[in-house]
Amino acid sequence: MSAEPDCLSPASRRGIIRDSLAVGLATGAYGISFGAISVASGLSVLQTCALSLLMFTGASQFALVGVVAAGGAPLSGTATALLLGTRNTLYGLRMAPLLRFRGVRRLAAAHVLIDESTAMSVTRDSTPAARLGFVTTGVSVLVLWNLATLAGAIAGNALGDPRRYGLDAAVGGAFLALLWPRLGDPSHRMVAVLAVAVALGLVPFAAAGVPVLAAGGVALLAGALLTRWGTREGDA
Repeated sequence: MSAEPDCLSPASRRGIIRDSLAVGLATGAYGISFGAISVASGLSVLQTCALSLLMFTGASQFALVGVVAAGGAPLSGTATALLLGTRNTLYGLRMAPLLRFRGVRRLAAAHVLIDESTAMSVTRDSTPAARLGFVTTGVSVLVLWNLATLAGAIAGNALGDPRRYGLDAAVGGAFLALLWPRLGDPSHRMVAVLAVAVALGLVPFAAAGVPVLAAGGVALLAGALLTRWGTREGDA
């Protein structure tokens, strides 16, 4: 990354803002699905909106309501959500020296540290460009995700029993939609197959939520092993 310039050119600034807002709009709109699925799983509109505002990480939110919908204990759902949220910690290790935020700004940035804001800043060639991409994307997703969650929760609440419309299968569909773009890599496909096998094998014997936790554990273990193997290959 180059030394921090005095300012970005107007054209560069407009381009970053345009791209970031487009990502924010596309991602934020998906909050409608979460809102509808959450109330269909038994959470209230207020609880649903609180999750989007305070947790604000889509995969973890879907995981929590998925466990609750399956009859699992809230503690199991929370553990599953925390497990999936560990990737944000890894993002933070990469983004902290890149963005160079301090104090209150660093604390605020942590709340919008998600897949999209990270992706829109990590490829920039200067600190101001990285900051602009990060903040614009993070704030736009935060605002639109929460508005869409409210709309989806109200609409889902008005539908009544979700089983009449097949909404009880929506959590699995949402997870598949989140997972599908990441299956282009052969190693990712291998990890997904192993995780699915472990989860399905535990379903007849374990309480709701435990198979998801076990599948997440498989993914973490596989990730650690693949990273170690890659490091050894690089040293060879």
